[in-house]
Amino acid sequence: MTSLIIITLTSMSLLLAAGETIPTTLDGPFKPLTRRFDPSLRRGSDDLPMDHPRLRKRNVSSNFPEQIALALSTPTSMWVSWVTGLEPETKYYYRCGDSSVSAMSEEISFETLPLPSKDGYPHRIAFVGDMGLTSNTTTTIDHLMENDPSLVIIVGDLSYANQYRTIGGKGASCFSCSFPDAPIRETYQPRWDAWGRFMEPLTSKVPTMVIEGNHEIEPQASGITFKSYSERFSVPASESGSNSNFYYSFDAGGVHFVMLGAYVNYNHTGLQYAWLKEDLSKVDRAVTPWLVATMHPPWYNSYSSHYQEFECMRQEMEELLYQHRVDIVFAGHVHAYERMNRIYNYTLDPCGPVYITIGDGGNIEKVDVDFADDPGKCPSPGDNIPEIGGSCPLNFTSGPAKGKFCWDRQPDWSAFRESSFGHGILEVMNLTHALWTWHRNQDVYKNYSYGDQIYIVRQPNVCTPPAISREVGEGREKSSGDKSRFSSPTLPMFICIFFMFGTCRFIVFCHDI
Repeated sequence: MTSLIIITLTSMSLLLAAGETIPTTLDGPFKPLTRRFDPSLRRGSDDLPMDHPRLRKRNVSSNFPEQIALALSTPTSMWVSWVTGLEPETKYYYRCGDSSVSAMSEEISFETLPLPSKDGYPHRIAFVGDMGLTSNTTTTIDHLMENDPSLVIIVGDLSYANQYRTIGGKGASCFSCSFPDAPIRETYQPRWDAWGRFMEPLTSKVPTMVIEGNHEIEPQASGITFKSYSERFSVPASESGSNSNFYYSFDAGGVHFVMLGAYVNYNHTGLQYAWLKEDLSKVDRAVTPWLVATMHPPWYNSYSSHYQEFECMRQEMEELLYQHRVDIVFAGHVHAYERMNRIYNYTLDPCGPVYITIGDGGNIEKVDVDFADDPGKCPSPGDNIPEIGGSCPLNFTSGPAKGKFCWDRQPDWSAFRESSFGHGILEVMNLTHALWTWHRNQDVYKNYSYGDQIYIVRQPNVCTPPAISREVGEGREKSSGDKSRFSSPTLPMFICIFFMFGTCRFIVFCHDI
């Protein structure tokens, strides 16, 4: 048996096991690499039926609690209904429901995360997107749970309930086009309920943070959008100074997350941009050295699907993320995996973020296999128009693709891409090193089984952030930071049980981890 070798993290490539080297971003930029779709595999699978054991109600005749989910609020509070006064790095046991009618859940436990600190990080952070409810989804989530994450980030497109008619049955790829007179359309609440039941073994034990995707829009004839998403998920919007549940931020130990909304106004004159600018300016890198952004659609993408679809958003917001030295940007939307070399404004840049597309959670729309640089696969500038927002197709002005809309080969900024379903795990080791591992669904799940792995290395001495975000221990003065970000706001209390009655009560304090 190969044994794990623990070594000191350095700027050189790092060792996982004897004879096996893990590259770091300091070794880059990397020569572009493509692993094409394995034709022996199916590109996708059908949705699971509503009577599948993981989707159906456990007790049809009662109000037994179901779809229990946790979400972070502040470093000392968490949403179940809403629980405050929690100690960091502590295990709690709880039950959810209404004891007066004998409708209580089983006893469940969760562990709180470390307080914001350069020395404390979540055990593992899982990333997944574009999930749906197929047999591929079950494999994704089963593998993800085997990794025992302490935090889960879903980068949009959750249940795909918008592909069903309101009364049940499959809908259409463009529901509004096919059923223009339907008063309620592009949503099927039983499918949302099934997704909540399916996810409960994970979300009731591990805080799960979400951002909206295009499949959460669910436009209704009345003009209402995002109704299911808004009612079913709690996010720390007011805690982070946001006036919208579509964009917010939070801390998880020494990592500050900004969750960006691609389907609301992102222009530099809008509220989201003003909020983001303010939020980033308050980040104290001495307390939260790592800065991670997430959104649903990718800004950098070499697949034909959704190619340059959100170029407008990139042009509006990228400079702000670059100025504040965001370390990693996660996105979904494209149903495949891709990791970029560090990049800014389509130019390789050692201080640019590492962009990662992780929209390969397993949904019914199948895995994307065509690349924009494949012969005949370059989309026309008008092909990929976002549901909300404008279109800003861009012809490259320099490099091998000068004057063209698409490259003739895999772009230099695309380090690795593969058409497979899976999920990713980020393990932050310290204030400069984090191990990123992408796991493919088709792999036999065991130690050292992965499709892509790299150490992402921060260089705060080289890539100096703005003066407002100074770091200690790197030859710079420590800033006072914003001590009021996590004040105690008044928050609505819903999300213990979707569309059901009851409250959650914590019954046992257990022990420090």
